[in-house]
Amino acid sequence: MKLHELAGSGSTPSTPLELELADAAGPGLLRVERWLSPGPEAYVAQGHWRSGPVQARLLIGRHAAERFRREREGARLLSAQGMAGPRLLAEGMQAGQGGWLLYEARENAEALDARWRRVAGEPLISERQQEVLGAGLAALATLHAKGLWHERPGLDQLQSGAGETWWRDPGAIRAQTPGTPLSRDRVLDDLGRFFAQLPVRAEPFFEELLVHYLLVNGEHALPLERLLDISRRMRREGMRGFIRSLGRTGKHVQVSRGLGGLTAVVNGEAGRLSAILADPEAAMAGGKPLKLGDTTTVVRVETDSGPVVIKRYNLLGWRHWLRRCLVPTRAWRCWISGHRLEYLGIPTPRTLAVIENRCCGLRGRSYLITEFRALPDLLHHLQPDAHTVPPEPEVNALEQLFATLLRERISHGDFKDTNLLWDQDHWVMIDLDAMRYHRWGARFRRAYEKDRRRVLENWRADAAAFSVIDARLPHYVDG
Repeated sequence: MKLHELAGSGSTPSTPLELELADAAGPGLLRVERWLSPGPEAYVAQGHWRSGPVQARLLIGRHAAERFRREREGARLLSAQGMAGPRLLAEGMQAGQGGWLLYEARENAEALDARWRRVAGEPLISERQQEVLGAGLAALATLHAKGLWHERPGLDQLQSGAGETWWRDPGAIRAQTPGTPLSRDRVLDDLGRFFAQLPVRAEPFFEELLVHYLLVNGEHALPLERLLDISRRMRREGMRGFIRSLGRTGKHVQVSRGLGGLTAVVNGEAGRLSAILADPEAAMAGGKPLKLGDTTTVVRVETDSGPVVIKRYNLLGWRHWLRRCLVPTRAWRCWISGHRLEYLGIPTPRTLAVIENRCCGLRGRSYLITEFRALPDLLHHLQPDAHTVPPEPEVNALEQLFATLLRERISHGDFKDTNLLWDQDHWVMIDLDAMRYHRWGARFRRAYEKDRRRVLENWRADAAAFSVIDARLPHYVDG
């Protein structure tokens, strides 16, 4: 196969396959064994070239020449400054075909975001979390000390192995003055982008985490308040693009559309959810019912990688269908809401997939698939009575959750006790059917104060917990 023919093979062509390439040493065959990152215009693959294993970056489409130039320049900048990472072994750009770069393969290399996912559920900021974030911040500090910066600094852009940590996408490397430490403004901007990808509830630990950076690059004084402001702004800016990406195949999700409807699934989850995606009704029939309501049916279903929850949104006759057939389904709104919370680091079960049945473009029944979390709810965990004061960690976690919702202008809509679950050191929000993101202050004020009242209604007004929590939960303040 020639390089340009990848465009007609979909985002993940069948492997193994052989690509005809040519460099300064002459023509050769790249044997692709496994795709590490799908296309459709930039592929990353594991394979063999001539005498050894390589990691290949394959660039096609109308932007291939520019991407190739940036990737090669970034690789040369990293090499010239003695930065850790795989060596660039071969490269080529063919007119009308595309560009390619082959790097030496590193055995047992792992992305830092994969390491982070394994420890993300631990109480902040645990020793293992410190190891992951410390490695990322040290790599960023080393980059800045050499006068370089990264367009998208984050754990997903870093790999580690054999005691080294390196940047996986040289095409995003930029230089200010190579060999001279980066300016303070650029350092703060890059650090703000890095911290913006951490959970919101990690903000109180930013000062502690910053030590990992300063131990490697102490060139500048870095004011914490400014860093917080930058990270929050970056988080808001990144949110808009992230939400738009949830409706199309790309870095985060795979989306398929047809006459019969729409299916969207988080990358890496299609395998274990294949039976559910093919026939959600059959999967629900073999599951354990959790809720059998008129408008929603909730079932726990086992998969090879653990249990998931399927929530089906029912239609109550043709009038109910007529009111909903032209607007986004409730499952789709929850798909967006769940990912919004995940992006912000607000705890909620992972949102894995959504299915919309359609007929002639009109929406019908829909399904939402999420991670199952076996956790105690608000009242079962606190076991309240009129005289019991809830423990400080639980009260503080609730206060922090409401402060985050207030800052991000998010309302839940139904904070009854069963919709808040306790997980080690934080509260987990479930049932996002009524959740909304508010652009306008007046509407948000009403919705937020309603949420605040609703969570307090889980206790009697004369209960000790009521007065303690009422005093701690923040109110909406104009301006």
